[in-house]
Amino acid sequence: MRFQGSSIVRPVLTALLAGALLAGCASKAPAPVVERGTAPVAAPLPGKDVHIVRKGDTMYSIALEYGLDYRELAAWNNITDPSRILVGQQLLVRRPGEAAPAAVAAGTAQTQPIASAPVVEKRALDGSVVAPPPANSDTLKREPKAGKEPYSEQALAMAQGSVRPPEPPAPRTEPRAEPVPAPVPVPPATPAAPPAAPANGDDVAWIWPAGGKLVATYSDGGSKGIDIAGKAGDPVVAAGDGKVVYSGTGLRGYGKLVIVKHNNTYLSAYAHNQAILVKEGQSVSKGQKIAEMGNTDADQVKLHFEVRRQGKPVDPLKYLPQR
Repeated sequence: MRFQGSSIVRPVLTALLAGALLAGCASKAPAPVVERGTAPVAAPLPGKDVHIVRKGDTMYSIALEYGLDYRELAAWNNITDPSRILVGQQLLVRRPGEAAPAAVAAGTAQTQPIASAPVVEKRALDGSVVAPPPANSDTLKREPKAGKEPYSEQALAMAQGSVRPPEPPAPRTEPRAEPVPAPVPVPPATPAAPPAAPANGDDVAWIWPAGGKLVATYSDGGSKGIDIAGKAGDPVVAAGDGKVVYSGTGLRGYGKLVIVKHNNTYLSAYAHNQAILVKEGQSVSKGQKIAEMGNTDADQVKLHFEVRRQGKPVDPLKYLPQR
């Protein structure tokens, strides 16, 4: 009779190996996939951070419109030739670091605190819960820290708690007389000096740029400044301390023009001069002669004077002292 054990064992081993392989594959969970969002880049806001070049715009007129130095405007936009700009071109009119901050990405990873391990209760044989020892308790039995004393009746009584060790007498202190400090003389109160009144037009102490007759005034939607008549060659002076940010003929309708930046808020413009006596980047003081009156791009000899607050024209008569 032939033994059939090998034919029975072989299918059983094959089934066991297949089951082990399937269990091993099932135990390997797929690696988690993390979708990372990208933070949207904050685009400049048209009309606030960006100027779209219109027909007739120049780098100088745009800078005057926003109260900027045209060289800074060109640098912010990587323009090497300020005379070459295109209609429809977008120009950044704010310092790049002053644009609105980028929005926070929606897919930003958030950290979660690590959960503490669950507390395991200890129970006695009768099922009652055994309270855990305090966290700072010392459950180990240690040898007493006190040194061993020789045997005596007093030591035995102290060990049994019937006799307390004698307490050392408290040190005797003599009261000390504290020295009385001498009174400090208080100087008479002096009234605080009143704060200096701000100069007319924020911190610009304005003066008249020329001494002629006022022939035209500012109007909303019309003249952006005032006109002062005079003779050719009459002095034109800086209306306040500042720095020359433009000197030339690049703005149509202004002739030979000087623009002085007084601070981060105010500019002043001096147009139609026959001669310009200052250069760009030069610091000027109030009352300093910067040009000579003329009639370039004008129908008569006059000075056209503008005050611009944050690039917007305002009425100069509200800032100049009354004559």
